[in-house]
Amino acid sequence: MKPRISVITIGVDDLERSLRFYRDGLQLPTEGIIGEQFEHGAVAFFDLQPGLKLAIWPRTSLAHDAGIAPGAPSATEFSLGHNLASKEEVDATMAQAKAAGAHIVKPAQDTFWGGYAGYFQDPDGHLWEAVWNPQLLPPD
Repeated sequence: MKPRISVITIGVDDLERSLRFYRDGLQLPTEGIIGEQFEHGAVAFFDLQPGLKLAIWPRTSLAHDAGIAPGAPSATEFSLGHNLASKEEVDATMAQAKAAGAHIVKPAQDTFWGGYAGYFQDPDGHLWEAVWNPQLLPPD
């Protein structure tokens, strides 16, 4: 397997609500919901960076497609990290997420490893980390 990920798909309970959160609140670029003409096909894709997309898909559709029973959501199964260039960008991202309706789990603060980070949850409880890591600064 090549070490490459091109789509991160998260299961959501309410596709329209999640679309508004990511598109309107976090201002991620998207063409909106597509595939509504297919049973279990409605999905929205967001451009993250070249070669990487975030997809939101109803949990029931994801479970159906994978052929497994829907399970109970858990915020601690994974987190999505958004690496930023400064502490100020972390604070601005946390404020934007809160204004979009995110639940702030842990306000941004200095970390034990020399960075600065905070956690928020999207409307479906998915855990996001807004982080400034001086060892892993983003290229832009």
